Parts: sequence; C-alpha cells; structure tokens
Amino acid sequence: MARPTVADIRALKGQRTLTMLYVETLDEAAAAAEAGIDMLSIIDPLWTPEMREAAGDCFVQVGLLYGQLVTQEDYLRAAHRAMQIGGDCVYCASSLGTIKALADDGIPVVSHVGLIPSKATWTGGFKAVGKTAGSALDVWHHVKQLEEVGAFGAELEVVPDRVATEISRRTPLIMLGMGAGSGADAQYLFTEDVLGCTRGHKPRHAKTYRDFAGEYARLQRERVAAFGEFRADVASGAYPAPEHIVPIDDAEFEGFLAGL
Repeated sequence: MARPTVADIRALKGQRTLTMLYVETLDEAAAAAEAGIDMLSIIDPLWTPEMREAAGDCFVQVGLLYGQLVTQEDYLRAAHRAMQIGGDCVYCASSLGTIKALADDGIPVVSHVGLIPSKATWTGGFKAVGKTAGSALDVWHHVKQLEEVGAFGAELEVVPDRVATEISRRTPLIMLGMGAGSGADAQYLFTEDVLGCTRGHKPRHAKTYRDFAGEYARLQRERVAAFGEFRADVASGAYPAPEHIVPIDDAEFEGFLAGL
C-alpha cells in the first residue's frame, strides 16, 4: 500500500476510523509502520530523513513546537523544512493567522481544539473541555474558525464523546481524537502509554498493551549484574581469558625482548 496523501485521508472520513500514534524513536516508527498504523505524530526536533524512512508508508504529522517558534516566518521556514524531509502535514497550535499563512502556502495543517496542552490555562488546566453547552459550543466555534483559515484537521482532545461525535460529523476537518470517544475520525495515543512506560501522569483515555516499564526494569537489573560480573572477573583474573588475547610466537617475542 502506498503512503496516503491528504486527499486519501480526507476520502476515508466517515468510511473507517484511522489509527494514530505519537512516536519518538526510529524503532517505534518502524514498529508502527509494520503494524499498519495509519498516521504518526513526530515532533520537529526528532524529524529526520532517517525517521521518514523508518515511518515507511505511515502518513506523518510533524509537530511544530509552540513557544519555540514564534513568528509566522519561523513557522513557515520550519514547516517547509518538515515537508522537504517528507512530512505529510504539520501540526500548529499557533494563531489562526499563522495557520492561515501556512495553509495559504499550500502546507496541510493540523491544529488543536478542546484541551490544548500549551494553552490549558485558558480552559482551567489539564481537564476535560466541553462538559457544558457553552464550553462545547466554544470547541465547535473553534473548529469553524479552523475551517475558515484552511486547516486540514485538528486534534480533538479530552472532550465528551457525544460532543466529539457531533463535531466530527459536521466538519470536513479530519478530527484526530485523543480522549474524545469513538466518534472522531482517528484514535490517537502516545506510544509510551500503549507500551506501558508512561512518564508522569497517565491520562484516563490511555490504554496499555504491554509492560515495557517492567521489561526496562528487568533489563536494568541484568545490566547491573553483567557489569558486576565483569568487574569481578577483572579482579579475579578470569578476564581476559586466553580466547580474548592476541598470541605471538615465542621466537618473535624473544626478538621483541632483545630489541628492547
């Protein structure tokens, strides 16, 4: 299957639910591609030609970091660089004006509605958004604004499932649901949650499929044990053993000694 385009992703809206993962390493990207994950989110500092190769046929959203980029020119330069490496769209949580500037330049842009981590202070911190009629309508109006400036999609984070369903079915934007129930166009999780190695708070919507934290702890114990055994072997003379050294013929060694 060829890597999907923006047009392909749009055509899938309402046809099937997409899968999306936030990945940070080459191994995670390659595993996601092999597993058939549709979309990946990779932040700009980690986005390299090697990461593009590892991501295979996954559609990749490259995250442009809010706060590290400031002006429209900052975002435009970063977005074009990301696309030149092989990004399929960029994520931008900056102003509507900046999103419009990117879209006007032909760059597919995904923004963010609901709980926006970089702007959570405006909605009361890291908690659900849209639990009242007024708050839910605010999310809807934000979506309409993103439509108007030419966004391709939006992450829809931590809003009630029924609200997310109604918003997703009423907008042409691709709605990437994270903690937004089953009605969004994609289900989006972080690999650290999926693999059971969450750093810090584990959100309600996260689901763990493997215990990598336990495996990492086991590997660390094995690492310490191996290093300790090496240290003990050096102390006892067990290392290096004959198989670890380079031999020299007796005659050659005598000649070496004579030369000294």
